[in-house]
Amino acid sequence: MRIADRVVAKIAAHAAREALDVLPTGAAPPHANVIVHHEVARVRVSLELDYPSDIGGQCAAVRHQVVQRVEALAGMEVPEVAVQVERLHSAQTRGAAQGRTQ
Repeated sequence: MRIADRVVAKIAAHAAREALDVLPTGAAPPHANVIVHHEVARVRVSLELDYPSDIGGQCAAVRHQVVQRVEALAGMEVPEVAVQVERLHSAQTRGAAQGRTQ
């Protein structure tokens, strides 16, 4: 049985979302890119986080959840999960942006 890369990517993106307590207001949901070779998945997850927060802790939680879910649901080994933080959302910048739009 072969599972398409895009299916594994959806599993990984959903797992990343599960790992985050809450998405920042206005943030895009996590997105994943996957390369599968011989039942081994290499995953790159892009996400946006609140600032200030424990960025390292959140990235570690995302890595752990992605590995667990891809192994459980797709039956693939996941030796590598790269987490890329695309953007940080702070309450201060949200307030400034809302002030400009009113």
